[in-house]
Amino acid sequence: MKKRKRITYKSYHYVIIAFLGILSVIMMYPLVWMLMTSFKTNADIRTNRTKFFPTEWTLEGYKTAFEKAPIAEWFLNSILITATITLAVIVTSTLMGYVFAKYEFRMKKVLFVVLLATMMVPPQVTMIPRYLMIQKLNLFDTRGALIVPALVSAFSVYLAKQFITDIPDSLCEAAKIDGAGPFQIYWKVILPNIRPAIGSIGIFTAMANWNDYLNPLLMLNNIDKMTLPLGLIYFNSDRTSDLSATMAAAAMMMMPMIIIFILFQKQFIKGMTMSGIK
Repeated sequence: MKKRKRITYKSYHYVIIAFLGILSVIMMYPLVWMLMTSFKTNADIRTNRTKFFPTEWTLEGYKTAFEKAPIAEWFLNSILITATITLAVIVTSTLMGYVFAKYEFRMKKVLFVVLLATMMVPPQVTMIPRYLMIQKLNLFDTRGALIVPALVSAFSVYLAKQFITDIPDSLCEAAKIDGAGPFQIYWKVILPNIRPAIGSIGIFTAMANWNDYLNPLLMLNNIDKMTLPLGLIYFNSDRTSDLSATMAAAAMMMMPMIIIFILFQKQFIKGMTMSGIK
């Protein structure tokens, strides 16, 4: 009788790699196609719909995008809003996580449960109250209309707390003995030990706000104050339908987040693996 070949772990390993490789190609194809299309002319897009690479490489789409719309201002608005929110969320989430992880106070568990419960509320439920609050604060049609409601993130607080809980209390006690106050402990002990969490929070927050379309649509009217996702409507509406310029603008919107993820992917992966989230 013939002996059956044993399926080794190495064989499974190759199968998994092949499967993930196929999935990666499927997921990346639309993005690469968009990038290739941004280098085509409108005539090339319409006559060669199935062709992947441009017949003639051109930057006409990028030139048209800058000529037809205030791309530079939209880009600046997106950067300012995203950077401000990301920095604020990192500060608020690490501070709140530090308090919930290392301090004891009345109703601590109740407050933390309430904080987590806000994650279960769909954003559509708070859409109208948020809009009315922005109107009351006279922030409508300003960058503040997008920044103020996003200064605190319940998920980021939870992620920070998970990391800070794992920091030994002995480190904080040693810092206290050396004369460090609460803020010094936070700055010199807590933050250096939760860099992976900070990287994860930063990437999650930056991506969510950079790609946000609904909130700018509700809170902004002035074309010069738009962000990039909202501004893309301008290229594909009743007034104009320029596919090359639309793809160029979409490619410009996509690239900063890809660059940020490539630069901080180690912190992001480490943050997910060490956070205790299952």
